[in-house]
Amino acid sequence: MEFMKKLHNADLGILLIRVALGIVFIYAGWFKLNNMEMVIGGFASMGFATWLAYLVAYVEFLGGIALVLGIFVRYVGILLAIVMLVAMIKVHIPNGYSLANNGYEYVLLLMLASLAITTLGAGKYSVAKLFKKSELTAQV
Repeated sequence: MEFMKKLHNADLGILLIRVALGIVFIYAGWFKLNNMEMVIGGFASMGFATWLAYLVAYVEFLGGIALVLGIFVRYVGILLAIVMLVAMIKVHIPNGYSLANNGYEYVLLLMLASLAITTLGAGKYSVAKLFKKSELTAQV
C-alpha cells in the first residue's frame, strides 16, 4: 500500500507526459528539418507558404526540447496544439479517425496532450522550477 501512495505524484505524471510529448515533437521536428524539400512540397500542395514549413519544423523541434526541459511549456503547448489542429484539419480528418488510415487519431492525442500541458504547467520537476527557486532564494 505504501508503494501505491508513492505513485500518487501529480508532478511526476506531468513530467512523464512532458517528456513523452517532447520526444515525439523533437523527432517530428528533426525529421522535417532534415527533409525540408519534401516538407516544403507537402506544405505547398496544401496552399501554405514555404516559411510556414520552417516555422512548423522549428516549433516542433524547439518546442519538444522545451517540453523535455520544462521551460515555456504553457506557450509551447499552445503553439504545438495549433500546429496539430491545422494538421488534423488539413491532412487527417478526411481520412477518418483511425491511425491505420492516416486518420486524426494520433494528432488529436498530441493536440489534447499539448493542451493538457498548457493547463498544468511544467510541474515541480522542471528547469523552470529551478529558476523560480533560485529567484526566491536570492530575494531572502
